[in-house]
Amino acid sequence: MKKNLLTFICLVMMLFMLPITAFADPGEGNIDGGGGGLGDGTGSNIWMPGDDGVRVTVIRDSDNAPVSTPIDYTNITPANNIMHFGKVSKIGYRNCAALMPQIGGYVCVQPSIAIPRIISSSSLSASIDEIKQYFCSEYAAELVANNTGINYVGLMSGEYKLLLEPIAYFTFNGTNVSMTATEAAMYDMQLGGDLRSEMGSLTHKNLPFAMILEMSDLGYPAWNGSTGTGVNNDQIISSLGLGIVRYKDRPPDPKVGAADQEYRTDTEVITPVTLSTGSRLTPDNPAQVTFSIMGSTYTMSNIVIPAGGSQVVWCKWRTPSTPQTVTIQVRSDSGSLSNTTITAKIIDLNQNPPPNPTARDRNDNYTLPSVPSKPQQFSASWTVWRCYWESKWVKVWHTDSNGSAWYEWVDMGDWKYTSDSYSASLSATGPTKPDDKAVTANGKTMKSGYGINIDINARVATNAPDSHTTWAQNAVAYFPEFSYNTYWRLLDRIVSGYNATLELKPNKYSTYNRRVHFTPPWFPDAAYTTYTQVMDAWTPAGMLNVYVNDYVNIKQSVFDDWHIAPKK
Repeated sequence: MKKNLLTFICLVMMLFMLPITAFADPGEGNIDGGGGGLGDGTGSNIWMPGDDGVRVTVIRDSDNAPVSTPIDYTNITPANNIMHFGKVSKIGYRNCAALMPQIGGYVCVQPSIAIPRIISSSSLSASIDEIKQYFCSEYAAELVANNTGINYVGLMSGEYKLLLEPIAYFTFNGTNVSMTATEAAMYDMQLGGDLRSEMGSLTHKNLPFAMILEMSDLGYPAWNGSTGTGVNNDQIISSLGLGIVRYKDRPPDPKVGAADQEYRTDTEVITPVTLSTGSRLTPDNPAQVTFSIMGSTYTMSNIVIPAGGSQVVWCKWRTPSTPQTVTIQVRSDSGSLSNTTITAKIIDLNQNPPPNPTARDRNDNYTLPSVPSKPQQFSASWTVWRCYWESKWVKVWHTDSNGSAWYEWVDMGDWKYTSDSYSASLSATGPTKPDDKAVTANGKTMKSGYGINIDINARVATNAPDSHTTWAQNAVAYFPEFSYNTYWRLLDRIVSGYNATLELKPNKYSTYNRRVHFTPPWFPDAAYTTYTQVMDAWTPAGMLNVYVNDYVNIKQSVFDDWHIAPKK
């Protein structure tokens, strides 16, 4: 599979899927693909090549929020009694939508111009170029606009983008089913692995790899691992089975040679990789994965995985206190790893605090900026394989040299697998309020020029052992006078733990060394809203982060508290 390093710019003239069919091509696709070598199944578990489709959801670019009910496009006519999960996007499931199986009532659209093949098989390969050409075309944009009721001009303006998810139609245990890659992973978790055991080549390889991101977007990462082997449910849910089409202002291309991971200085982090195996790993022959980091080694032992399976493995370590680039080496004594070398960039956030506002500062042309709405990761889930012995006692007869028969009971059992599911979620609250030294403040109303406080409470809830997670360790506050960029302030962790407290670092310009940020004297009478990122709550499935915003009302300025003393 050809792995693109740069975002594909959709072609302008022709789509070669059908003769004499031409498309204008205004979009840009963040889509790649993989897979291959798929068996089609037999009996009551079968998938036929070509039985596929795409779920399309319109996403508002400013806040990455879905603004349409997803539409399923396919060339086939699904069975009337097909089992499906309604119309929920990958983002909807990330936002805690439940997986709701239902029979019948499935609605889809068969375009007048057929969509290209989406899922590869052992005999027929899908073309990612054809997929991009189709869904980046003017025809596809008009189709989506008509089906969703969103104005075509608005759709093309750059205000929206399209989330694409591959769909497979197949038979599972005798039942006709329809599901996206994310739904397949979630359903397999409900079934305890039964879907993967019967249809894994489809549901856990070719379907999720039918579309993957070339660069991070919508809070989902670009996929950097292998595309030719099966993946686990956590990997599918967190990273696979999606593509994105933009019509304007595409994101910048990834930098060649960029770090694989970015961490903050002096922070406890979790670095994961995926271990896959063709032959089973049991307690009799478990795997051991070793991470070598800055002269130290971290080992995860007694790893068990069924044949053809995979699992996330990780190490928990603390980053150095100074900015630098760290190379992490990973090795395993069994199976294959998704990464054996990881480049981690360690950065120091405390490099750009705001300058001290002064009485002479002015900004006569200032206009209030919109409060940002950046991607957040509220929760994550992952699974760990566990192995247990299932006994099967068999009476075994023996005959001695004298012809006497005797027997013994022999345990002819075998190792069985189950998985433990873990999850973690991050929530945060944090009022912005006038500092106690702003003596003329009244509740949340204060004069500009005085200081404000930001007190964050960050709570991590998890059912996992401590070795799987960290608590929220860092927070960064952004301010409206800098349009929520350029300058920022770090918060100190006052109380550590899964219910952490963070406050602004002491301000070096404060006479009393207060934990404040000074509002500029020129700020207009309006809501002064802060925007704080709470982050570095790490799990094997990635980092959790949330944003907290709150405000104080500015009315008048510090100059209104001045007065001229009368002469005596």
